[in-house]
Amino acid sequence: MATVGIIDYGMGNLHSIAKALQYVASDEQIEINYDPDQLAKCDRLVLPGVGAIGHCMAELHRLELDAMLREQLGTKPLLGVCLGIEVLMSYSAESGGVEGLGAFPGEAVRFPDPDGFADGVRRKIPHMGWNQVRQERSHPLWKDIAPASWFYFVHSYYVVPEDDRHVAGSTEYGLRFASVILRDNVFAVQFHPEKSQSAGLQLLANFLDWDGRA
Repeated sequence: MATVGIIDYGMGNLHSIAKALQYVASDEQIEINYDPDQLAKCDRLVLPGVGAIGHCMAELHRLELDAMLREQLGTKPLLGVCLGIEVLMSYSAESGGVEGLGAFPGEAVRFPDPDGFADGVRRKIPHMGWNQVRQERSHPLWKDIAPASWFYFVHSYYVVPEDDRHVAGSTEYGLRFASVILRDNVFAVQFHPEKSQSAGLQLLANFLDWDGRA
């Protein structure tokens, strides 16, 4: 039986994403775990998260999960969710500046202040609620998901990959930002698929079927 390890470092929507994965699973075992040795044995990994990256990286380091993740990158399908996408970057401007895991060269930056958007329109920060994701690249995780489908977001920072080829989806919120990034066996999303109804559930089902290849 294939196992899916949801990485528990004390920050995240662990039970909601576990329930969503269980809902779409066929015979996969879904487990929430903080033990790096046990997680390394799983066939797939999910890196979720909510909150600030400074505390996140400190907890990943304390639990030795950062080392496990670096070792597992490139070996099995990995899905990053919300804060998880930020963690996978080289650097984040949040929390005074924090180094990430470096799976994707680039950084996470904050949205402008509510009155600071170039078009002069005032927008709430954090970006919260439903928004569309434009599919920038074909990929198995987009299977049976309509172009420009709606997903649920909650975030104040967004990622800026150095290589545009890593951008698999983009979203407009006063500016166009990368809301999905992809590299080899790693697929990371800024939104919450577990809160995104049918499109989000389909993406999770596609992740369970994905062999880690683009």
